Amino acid sequence: MEPYQIGIFSDTHGWLDPALIEHFADCQEVWHAGDIGDLAILETWRRKGNVRAVWGNIDGNEVRKATKEYFYFEVQGFPILMLHIAGKHPRYTPQTNALIKQLKPKMLVCGHSHICRVVKEGGVLYVNPGAAGKHGFHNIRTALKMKFTDGKPTEVKVIELGPRSDRIIAS
Repeated sequence: MEPYQIGIFSDTHGWLDPALIEHFADCQEVWHAGDIGDLAILETWRRKGNVRAVWGNIDGNEVRKATKEYFYFEVQGFPILMLHIAGKHPRYTPQTNALIKQLKPKMLVCGHSHICRVVKEGGVLYVNPGAAGKHGFHNIRTALKMKFTDGKPTEVKVIELGPRSDRIIAS
């Protein structure tokens, strides 16, 4: 199988950093793990036909109608579950635990915490890209690029997009 590149981001809260478009230019797909804030955030990739997205707790009806609460799919035969609020790894929400038990994914992609974290434990790869937007308590905006080779994730790269705010705070 040819290597397959994915861009993963979350918690844009209505603002898309133009740098993400450049970072994800070589990706076959992009995934947004919720708190989109504005459907226009997804349009760049929808035009290319390669976006998967779930809604988050800040998303209104327009975003919720155009996305899913959770998304179960496969990349090169590798099963993936994506939802916005999964709980704090490894203590997942009851909904997340039920979906893992039912669907048996090998990867869980989520957002909400604004904390970039990738860890494998208990047979499930936990992937949270952090927050790519300007709203929240995170200091650095982040996203991820992941490469799949021969039916499994083989590389993960953290993309640091800069500080959450461009305000300079005098000390």
